[in-house]
Amino acid sequence: METRTKVWLTEDGKHIIGAGKVNLLKAIDEERSLSKACKKLGMSYKHAWLILKKMNERGDQEVVYTVRGGKGQGTFLTEYGKQLIDEYEASRTYIDETVGDDTSWENIAFKLSARNKLIGRVVEVEKGDIVSKVKIEVDPAILTSIVTAEAVDRLDVKEGDELFAIIKSTEVMLARPSRASPENEDD
Repeated sequence: METRTKVWLTEDGKHIIGAGKVNLLKAIDEERSLSKACKKLGMSYKHAWLILKKMNERGDQEVVYTVRGGKGQGTFLTEYGKQLIDEYEASRTYIDETVGDDTSWENIAFKLSARNKLIGRVVEVEKGDIVSKVKIEVDPAILTSIVTAEAVDRLDVKEGDELFAIIKSTEVMLARPSRASPENEDD
C-alpha cells in the first residue's frame, strides 16, 4: 500500500492549477504552440483554450501570450505562467518528500484519538512558502507535523520550543503550552 496526495494551487478559494494544467503549460512552453501542445497531450484545442481562459480569469493574469506572424510566432508562457509551474512543482516536491519521509510515519504505535496531547520539543523546522514541516521529539519518537507556514509564524515555532503534539486520526496539530503563573503552580 502507498500514500498518495494531490496538490493544487488556489487563490481566494478558486482552483488555479493542478497537475493537468501544469502539464498543459509545460507542453506549451516546450512546443511554443498551443495546437502542437494539444497534439502532444492528446487534448482538443478547444478544451485547452477553455482551460487557459479559466486560469486567466481565476488568477486575474494571463498565463500565455501569442505572437502572430514572422519568425518569432507562437504561444509562450508569461512570467505568471512560469511562476505557477515553479510554485506547483515546489509544493509537489515538498509534499512528496514529506509523505515519503520515513520519520513522518515513525513510531505510530499510539492509540489515536482526539484526546492525545503529547508534550515535546521542536528539533527541526523546515519552513516553506505554503506549508512547513515541524519535527517534534516526543521521547522516544520524532513526530512530524505538516502545517501551514502561516501557522508556524502565528505560533512563532522555533527549534528548541516546547509544544504540544495533538494527535488526531488524520493529522498532528501543534499548540503552545500555557505558561503557569506563580499562583497556579500548585494546581
